[in-house]
Amino acid sequence: MSSDPWGRVDETGTVYVRTAEGEQVVGSWQAGTPEEALAYFERKYEGLVVEIGLLERRVRTTDLSAKDAQTAIDHLRTQVDEHHAVGDLGALRVRLDKLVATVDSRREERKAQKAKQTDEARAAKDELVAEAEQLAQSDQWRSAGERLRALVDIWKGLPRLDRKSDDELWHRFSHARSAFSKRRKAHFASLDAQREDARKAKEKLVAEAEALSKSTDWGPTAARYRELMADWKAAGRAQRESEDDLWNRFRGAQDVFFAARGEVFAERDAEQTENLKVKEELADEAEKLVPITDLKAARAAFRSLNERWEAVGHVPRDARPKVEGRMHAVERAIQEAEEGEWRRTNPEARARAAGLTGQLQAAVDKLRQQIDAARAAGNNAKADKLARELEGRQALLDQALKGLEEFGG
Repeated sequence: MSSDPWGRVDETGTVYVRTAEGEQVVGSWQAGTPEEALAYFERKYEGLVVEIGLLERRVRTTDLSAKDAQTAIDHLRTQVDEHHAVGDLGALRVRLDKLVATVDSRREERKAQKAKQTDEARAAKDELVAEAEQLAQSDQWRSAGERLRALVDIWKGLPRLDRKSDDELWHRFSHARSAFSKRRKAHFASLDAQREDARKAKEKLVAEAEALSKSTDWGPTAARYRELMADWKAAGRAQRESEDDLWNRFRGAQDVFFAARGEVFAERDAEQTENLKVKEELADEAEKLVPITDLKAARAAFRSLNERWEAVGHVPRDARPKVEGRMHAVERAIQEAEEGEWRRTNPEARARAAGLTGQLQAAVDKLRQQIDAARAAGNNAKADKLARELEGRQALLDQALKGLEEFGG
């Protein structure tokens, strides 16, 4: 019979292993010596030690699932419990029990981690849904659309929740996207309709602008072009491809008209500049007639100058007031000279002036007497009132005396 600390072989070739519960039969060995039998089953024990060590390392260093780890543990435990090896089987059971505890701990950790990830995913999806529902009301079609597409990518990268919760959140998320797409589609459909209306309106404006481009009715046509431009701005924008073409035609028609008007105005301006020089020379000659010494000669000379003046065409608008003002000043001087001559040579007018002066002088003398009488009677209020009336009559008298002097006294 042969033995070691963990097993023995009896005389019949039966191999035993020692355990805490007593000896257990390992198997029967008939092929060789007892030592060879013990060595064989000890090697089987070492094989179990190696397998358990490998499993411990896998559990410790890899993401082996708890289910797979437990299956491997149960397989090894079955081999240990079947006593087909010689060695410290109890130690192997202890290691397997510790491994079970480790796997259970890892399972709880992963469960807690998964629960945390689920909570985080739920919170993240809640935020995505809230943002999507807010974006669904936005009118910033481009930026909101891009953001909603980005939210879809973020959603796809998040872990799934339980089916009911995930479906409910996805339904809200998808509904928000659909609502935005529906609103955007309606907006652009309306915009397309508006742009088509704008295109039709601008077609009419272009047609009129092109019809006016050959007009030589400069003022009214230029005014109409300003109205057409205002109508153009009020019409809104057409589709881009139509807008550019219509604008080029509209602007081209205006350019034709205003270029033609510019040429005509340039010729007119040159002519009016020459006319201004002529009228300034005539004004110079007219101003030499002042002061008036010979009314008859001055009147004849001015009439001749004025006829020449009327024969000259238009002058630049900004220069017109000044040059015409010079001629009007000479004309007023002649008129004033004529009025003075008339007053001096008109006896009826002189008589009327003398009569008026006499009446005013009598009124002034009477008022002075009344004032003196009032003051003598102590009625100062009446005297003051009469004095104020006297001031007005005296001013009229002074004016009448001045007019009388113009008649030669």
